[in-house]
Amino acid sequence: MNLLEKFKQGIEKYRMLSPGQRILAAVSGGPDSVAMLHLLWNLREELELTIEVAHLQHGIRGEEALDDARFVARLAEQMGSICHLKEVDLPQLKVTSAKTSLEEIGRLERYRFFAETAHRRGFDAVATAHTADDQAETIVMRLFRGAGRTGLRGITPVGQLAIGLERPCANLLLIRPLLDTRRREVMEYLEQQNLTYRSDSSNKDLFFLRNWIRLKLMPQVSERFGDKLTKRLCAQAQVLREEEDYLAGVTRQQLENVRDGQRLNRKLFLNLNRALQRRVIRLWIEQRRGHLRAIDFDHIEAGQSLIADGPPQGRLAFPGGWQLARQYQTITFERDRPDIKSQCYSYLFKPGISLPVIEAGITIDSRLMDPAPGQLPDNSMEAVFDADLLKGNLVVRNFRNGDRFQPLGMGGHKKVKDLFIANRLPLRTRASLPLLVMDNEILWIPGYGRSDFARIGSTTKISLHLKAIPQPK
Repeated sequence: MNLLEKFKQGIEKYRMLSPGQRILAAVSGGPDSVAMLHLLWNLREELELTIEVAHLQHGIRGEEALDDARFVARLAEQMGSICHLKEVDLPQLKVTSAKTSLEEIGRLERYRFFAETAHRRGFDAVATAHTADDQAETIVMRLFRGAGRTGLRGITPVGQLAIGLERPCANLLLIRPLLDTRRREVMEYLEQQNLTYRSDSSNKDLFFLRNWIRLKLMPQVSERFGDKLTKRLCAQAQVLREEEDYLAGVTRQQLENVRDGQRLNRKLFLNLNRALQRRVIRLWIEQRRGHLRAIDFDHIEAGQSLIADGPPQGRLAFPGGWQLARQYQTITFERDRPDIKSQCYSYLFKPGISLPVIEAGITIDSRLMDPAPGQLPDNSMEAVFDADLLKGNLVVRNFRNGDRFQPLGMGGHKKVKDLFIANRLPLRTRASLPLLVMDNEILWIPGYGRSDFARIGSTTKISLHLKAIPQPK
């Protein structure tokens, strides 16, 4: 079977293309990408394809890189295709990027450029020239870096391309039509077709992990295990991809089972198998953040540990300014924003007025009544006091460490903190909840109790009726 037939079979096997589609070919000028472009071009009439070319110049190899760009532009011109060129300063990007690897920064910049160009031009797919050898090297590299099943499934033949788009486009595909092809087959094809290509000198730099794996490790391992090593690794990746597709469906279902809106139910989550817990956390975080960049195995393990064994109200920082928080039996994953509700506040309070407490999202409505009501409220968001006994300065403020109050019907005082803990009140709610205080005496904690002080009785002439009304946010 010649390479063109194998190439076409791979496209059909993975359902990469349909007749009439518009394809953006990512061409570096190297042997793999030149062969891919030539093969696609040979199929353009049969599959009614529109093909354009994209090339990103990284700005790290001087005149050699400029020659690569000129070569790709001439190649596209000879084929009668449009060529999209862009130059970036990768060393400068590394200075300002959180990424430590020049390889990773370059990869993200390439895919961002491809995605933006394809989206702007209304294309259906971006084609890259990854081969079976690239697949084997990727699996080994990810194994060294501690990847799990998801990482060890390797490069996918077909996937969505969303990097660089503000709103990911579900219809923009990333295809790898050479993924079942060995590098030596590519070189034979180029020689048969008398095609020229460019050689990237940086591909010989052993500083880069992939180059070391390709040039040093793989040849030595192949001496021991034979030339079928690459085929075995690629077959293993395919098995893992198929299993991963199945497990991904199970994970999505289990996430829905333990989810309560945007939160997780801790009890239901802990009923899951530990392996499923990891997968559910990863999927949940990916959905909340929109991606998993910078999230590694240690982050997932730490989150799992917090949920299972952490303090009832614990927090864990995640990359990108996110926090995973446990609040008793509720688990949240939110951006860590400065929150006005956590700031101290204190307002003078005059009976008979309505006081909006912005920090708590509550308005305290008050009315002076004569005579006293015949029936006391049974809702803890309301309270009634003997107005004549409220002689001190009234303020509405939030919680302070050491606050104590005397609950209705009790002879002594108790810590407000103990009341919060008994009611499993989240930390942010504790910090924002308004308390009605007279001098140093806490009179009322809306929703959680009132003081025994200033109770109405037979001698009460004027009563103060209070009601806490939540305001829409």
